[in-house]
Amino acid sequence: MTIADIAEKLNFKIINEGEMKTREAKKVFCCDLLSLAMSKLPADAAWVTVMGNTNTLAVASLADAACIITAENVCPDENMVNKAKEQNITVLQSEFPVFETALMIDKLINA
Repeated sequence: MTIADIAEKLNFKIINEGEMKTREAKKVFCCDLLSLAMSKLPADAAWVTVMGNTNTLAVASLADAACIITAENVCPDENMVNKAKEQNITVLQSEFPVFETALMIDKLINA
């Protein structure tokens, strides 16, 4: 399922489009500890976190994550938004907690 489909169906706010219209999420991953995410984040995963800074982008890029979704209405800082545009990384925002956001995404991906 494309990131655009996920964003539309779950009414996530689009912070940066990136490749959301063509990129697919094949799984979902939750983690707020960047060092752990760096070693465990699978490629093509929708990463749900409350971390809204540029370090999050670096980890997502390194792991080739499909997108980053900040939960709990966390607003990524200005540096993250600008860097996401430069790197063409999709960043979305969810009003729900991390676990609920991940469950909703998982249900869509595995429907």
